[in-house]
Amino acid sequence: MLKVTQVKKNFNGNQVLKGIDLNVEKGDVIAIIGPSGSGKTTLLRCINFLEKADSGILEFDGQTFDLAKITKKEILQLRKKTAFVFQNFNLFRNKTVLKNVTEGLITVRKMKKAEAEKVALEFLTKVGMEDKLNSYPYEISGGQQQRVAIARALATNPQIIYFDEPTSALDPELIGEVLSVIKQLADEGRTMLIVTHELNFARSVSNKVVFMENGEIIESSSTSDFFQNPQTQRSRDFLKSLNSGH
Repeated sequence: MLKVTQVKKNFNGNQVLKGIDLNVEKGDVIAIIGPSGSGKTTLLRCINFLEKADSGILEFDGQTFDLAKITKKEILQLRKKTAFVFQNFNLFRNKTVLKNVTEGLITVRKMKKAEAEKVALEFLTKVGMEDKLNSYPYEISGGQQQRVAIARALATNPQIIYFDEPTSALDPELIGEVLSVIKQLADEGRTMLIVTHELNFARSVSNKVVFMENGEIIESSSTSDFFQNPQTQRSRDFLKSLNSGH
């Protein structure tokens, strides 16, 4: 479904991605984990063109794109099939919960207002936010804002959803409500790529784990294999350090 090959990215001479290969099948929920600064978020941003990769090939939905030469038109075409959930929600502060979800449907998808509101209500209900339609982002909690952001992503009917540390900006007691929504989506068979530092969540929601460090994939395997029988010493050390920290 989605395949990226040899994705490279430099920032000021610092090689942040050193030739990443990743394959995502339909229905996969892949957790991308690793220490801070390992390139996890940069990889996600390059795949969704929030950053421009220096080189690499992306294959999606039967088409092949050169990441260094991709056109704006091709990026728009690809973005219509994907959705991105940011760690800091990225909601419009001056628009209600309902309008945050309908805005893209009306302006980008050219949907009629009534139809957009119907779709928005369906997905806001799905994430348990149907009673906050007329609230503004500043009137609701971080967990609720992130659930609105997830509803906005779902409303576009994406083939794949990218999550960039969806709980890292939340207070600890609000994390659970967001994770349970994402788990529900995984149970429905949605294809997702999730950068996360919540290892218990990664373990319970994903079917594959990609462990990154220093711009490289150190290990990639099924979730059960990674947590029960990591293949590299670095993975074992990483899991051990986190387990001892909890």
